[in-house]
Amino acid sequence: MTSIGILGTGRVGTNLAGKLSAAGHHVTLGGRSPEDPTARAAGDASRIAFADQRTTARTADIVINATPGDSSLDRLTDLRTELSGKILVDVSNATRDADDGLPGELCYPGSSLAEKLQDALPDTRVVKTLNTMLFMVMTAPETLATPPTVYVSGDDENAKKSVTGLLGDLGWQPGWIEDLGDISTARATEAMVLVVPHVLRRHGFEPFAVSLAR
Repeated sequence: MTSIGILGTGRVGTNLAGKLSAAGHHVTLGGRSPEDPTARAAGDASRIAFADQRTTARTADIVINATPGDSSLDRLTDLRTELSGKILVDVSNATRDADDGLPGELCYPGSSLAEKLQDALPDTRVVKTLNTMLFMVMTAPETLATPPTVYVSGDDENAKKSVTGLLGDLGWQPGWIEDLGDISTARATEAMVLVVPHVLRRHGFEPFAVSLAR
């Protein structure tokens, strides 16, 4: 069992919290305050703890960033002390919303949110993953008609091994996990979000992932 803190109480954070808790991990869901009503609606409070984001980051062994990507850098830089020595799993994409609310332009063209986080948090081991799919696929990859791919980027090999173990708990088979290399490779997977709004406009909010076909 691992102590996992999830920053963000939206659909991504609450979805991950439920599956990881069911897998036997001790999960704390971090909202703007311990009484965040969105966090409380996430599931069974007897299995998922709730706290503010600073407490969540301080008390967890592994922290998942599920906050909005366009504000993640400022938010997590403010938690530098709490995140020191931790593994930070970044699942967010930093984009500016288009007029219809779907992802628009990248906030960090030529770089990535994951790289910015690693630069700002040198004592934290950042691993990028799960950002190339709709949120429901993160915890149920087996529901897609074809085997999906989840990409992993990070500088620390041991941190990536720990995150790969969590991916297994979420239902990802070893053959579906693609380790791309160091954290700079995250700029490639973050750029994949640019295809998402076009797919959603044509097909609606149907589960999909941007995957490799072999």
